[in-house]
Amino acid sequence: ATVLAQSIITEGLKAVAAGMNPMDLKRGIDKAVIAAVEELKKLSVPCSDSKAIAQVGTISANSDSTVGELIAQAMEKVGKEGVITVEEGSGLQDELDVVEGMQFDRGYLSPYFINKPETGSIELESPFILLADKKISNIREMLPVLEAVAKAGKPLLIIAEDVEGEALATLVVNTMRGIVKVAAVKAPGFGDRRKAMLQDIATLTAGTVISEEIGLELEKTTLEDLGQAKRVVINKDTTIIIDGVGDEAAIQGRVTQIRQQIEDATSDYDKEKLQERVAKLAGGVAVIKVGAATEVEMKEKKARVEDALHA
Repeated sequence: ATVLAQSIITEGLKAVAAGMNPMDLKRGIDKAVIAAVEELKKLSVPCSDSKAIAQVGTISANSDSTVGELIAQAMEKVGKEGVITVEEGSGLQDELDVVEGMQFDRGYLSPYFINKPETGSIELESPFILLADKKISNIREMLPVLEAVAKAGKPLLIIAEDVEGEALATLVVNTMRGIVKVAAVKAPGFGDRRKAMLQDIATLTAGTVISEEIGLELEKTTLEDLGQAKRVVINKDTTIIIDGVGDEAAIQGRVTQIRQQIEDATSDYDKEKLQERVAKLAGGVAVIKVGAATEVEMKEKKARVEDALHA
């Protein structure tokens, strides 16, 4: 790529020195790039299996087969739609962490919800999931749905803009007394992105986002409006929803819709956030933690892994 760029600069400067209009030259380069990329796509051979992916990764990582194998494993775990990130590890060995299910960066709103003190986390088996695009501070709004969940004998996860004051205190008391097992977390994102991510979770869990904007009220919420999942794990900073019961066709439809938004997005930041949403819905998230003996070696190796990943 560097050699090509140098050649374009050298030949371009010659053309400008000979009297060519620089803007015409720029437009010509843009057209040539599009044509060259299309031709390369025709010539390219897709990687059909893990072995081929490992070979590409190995070559791009300066013939380091360990890096190639690590990337192949990560891609096998999360699929083509998954997101793979590279971080600096804390030991000498490379590690691969794969997050199963949908994870978002919001932890429990009260440590009194914790039911696994040995790990400092909350684990809910086959919970109902209430999705609310509003702040919940009045417990009276929630009484009908809490009573229905208690009768069903299942735990409840509440994902809302916020749960505070009297509502949070009452949920904590109910949990500690064993009346109903509840956990509450803030919804991920802010503003329109929060609304979109709540809808993603609703699709994944076959639930409905309770929003006054579309005429749905918390007091009238029934069990049919709640999402469900096989398991939910919550700690101080993250929430993981595992095996949502959402319809596969609905999830794929949502993924297609987000992919279209990626095509239309103009900002790299927006594209990155949208791609993360696709990964959470359709693939997964894998983290490669690079191990090394010194900081210099760590940075050099991390750069090689990133190069191999982009390849």
